[in-house]
This record gives sequence, C-alpha cells and structure tokens, in this order.
Amino acid sequence: MDILFICGSAEHGKDGVGDFTRRLCGQVIRHGHNAKIVSLCDHQAHCFTNEIQTVEETSIEVFRIPISFKNNQRIMSIQTIVNGIQPDFISLQFVPYSFNQKGLPFWLPSFLKSIDGNHKWHVMFHELWLGIDKESSYKHKFIGRFQQLIIKKIITKTKVKVINTQNKLYQFYLQSINVNAEVMPIFGNIPLTAVKKEANLFTQFVLFGTIHDGAPFEDFISDLKHISNTIKKPLKFVFIGNNGFELNSYVRILENYNFSYKIIGIQPEYVISQILLNSDFGISTTPYFQTEKSGVYAAYKEHHLNTISVSRNWTPTKGQYEVSQIIKYEKSNLNLITTNIKEFKVSAVSEQFINSISIL
Repeated sequence: MDILFICGSAEHGKDGVGDFTRRLCGQVIRHGHNAKIVSLCDHQAHCFTNEIQTVEETSIEVFRIPISFKNNQRIMSIQTIVNGIQPDFISLQFVPYSFNQKGLPFWLPSFLKSIDGNHKWHVMFHELWLGIDKESSYKHKFIGRFQQLIIKKIITKTKVKVINTQNKLYQFYLQSINVNAEVMPIFGNIPLTAVKKEANLFTQFVLFGTIHDGAPFEDFISDLKHISNTIKKPLKFVFIGNNGFELNSYVRILENYNFSYKIIGIQPEYVISQILLNSDFGISTTPYFQTEKSGVYAAYKEHHLNTISVSRNWTPTKGQYEVSQIIKYEKSNLNLITTNIKEFKVSAVSEQFINSISIL
C-alpha cells in the first residue's frame, strides 16, 4: 500500500505531531508498505526541500513545503508529489494551529479537495476546537465555532473514509457533530532506547517539555514535603527539554522547600530516554482530561513511569471520565500510588492504522 502522510512541520524535535508522524511512518514502512511525509506549512523550511529523515534506523522520504509559500505554490508542490507517488491513502494529521498561526485554516478544506488523484482520505484529529471546557473564555468559544466549521468542511469536502482521534473525550465531541471516529491512542515521540543499569539513589520526579501555566505546583510541593518522611529515598526533580517561561518559578519553589533539582535542557533522544527510564514519577501539567493527547504523557508510559497530573482546572462541558493510569493531584490529598503501566507501542498503533484503512 502507498501512503502519504500530511502534517504541518517536519523539523525533528520542533513539532510534536511532526515527530509522531515520523515514527508512525517509519513503522508503516517496517510493516512493508511504501510511505512518505509532506509537511504542508513547515516553519523551519526556507524553500521546498526533498530530504531523507531517519527514525529508529528507518529512512523516510520527506517533502517540506515552507510556511512562506502562497497557496498556489503549495498546491503545485503537493500535486507534483501526489502525481509521483499515486498514493492509495492520504493521511492528514490534523491540528488547527499546524496550518494557521491563529488556528483558523479556512483555506484547508478546499485546498485538500483540490488535490487530484485516486486516493482515499484518512484524518487523525490530534486536536479539535477551542471552547469545549467550562473555564474557556468567550473569545475561545467564538474561535472554537469557526474551528468546528473547518473540521466539518474537511470531512465533507475530502469525503474522508477513516477518522481517528486519540482519546475518548475527543471521540465524544466528534460524535456530538455526527462524526464517527475510532480512538487510536498515541505513542510517545521518544523511543525507549535506554537500559536501566543500576538502582537510583533518589526518588526521582521528572518534568519533560513545556510547563503549562496555572498548574498548582507549589501546592503539590507543599503536600509532597508533608509526606516526604514516608518515602525511603531522598527526593529529586529533573527538568528536561524546553520547559518554557514557568521554569524559573518552579525552581524558586523547589529552593524554598529545600528540594534537590537539576535542569538538563534540550537533549538528544537517547539522553531523554535514559533520564525517563531512571525516574520514578513523571509530572504532567497538561489539564487532566486532556492528558491522553499529550506526547509527554505517552513518553512517560513508554518508559513505564507513573504520571502525576498537576494542572490547572479544565472541565469538559460534556463527557467527563476517569483517565486510567494517572494520579490526579488534589490539594491536601497526595497519594503516590504506583501501578503497572500499560503503554501503547508504535507497532500496535501502526497496525491499528493499517488495519483500519486496509478494509476499504
């Protein structure tokens, strides 16, 4: 089967959905299929490029169309690619902000429809629309209405055959607009390459990637301090990746409570994998009900880390449910329960993807 994946950007380590697409594409190739990637609005590409990227020892042909291209240039580029590949399926990996900085790619539905060929369409909705939480502002709800309209038009104009999303909550909201989507869980973007060599001297908490604002981190640290005498090993925090503006305030909090910490920063995948494997708990600041869409959470699971959700309030207007295999932090009620982690491996997810499009 010939498959062309479409994502926003394809610079390694710069775009979460791009990294996900690369790993998925690589596994599809290892399953014996012909698969390639086109990044439609690439922020790091300065001109149209055709390059080979490597993931897990698999070479992938990647076409990169810069964000600076006008849409007539964009359609000419992708049509040339499609004519050369003649894919059986085109798989759109959708995030609204991948295709427009304001999250409103009004041009996208008609653009996708205009791509000539005998291909069928698959869409993976990594994100939906703003305003599905009770705490959302009027502005976000207003933007969300337009984003919902764009999603509907993508589905109708491409006559999409297979639709996936990554969690039950998004599946519920898609059903609310009469769109049937099968849940295809995401895997992490950091392959498990590390080997645990020796016992850690610390009970280690790791915070990987962007720290989202509004998380009650100081409350969490205060509660952790209160129960620290029940934990056998001394506690240590490790920050890795691009943590963002909140990092300084987190460091001040840790210093105030005399907790040990280390800032690692941006590192190669093998270093990240080793740190995750050496840790005991992973901290997620993604809102609890959105945790399953987080690549960081998926990476924690692949490295058999128990995840603690320390996040701002984000309450879905409908469809609340319990997220499995995660500790939801509640003030004055911290309980560090460890469980056996069931991860979603890239091989299983890619097999689900192939099976879903093969029956058509």
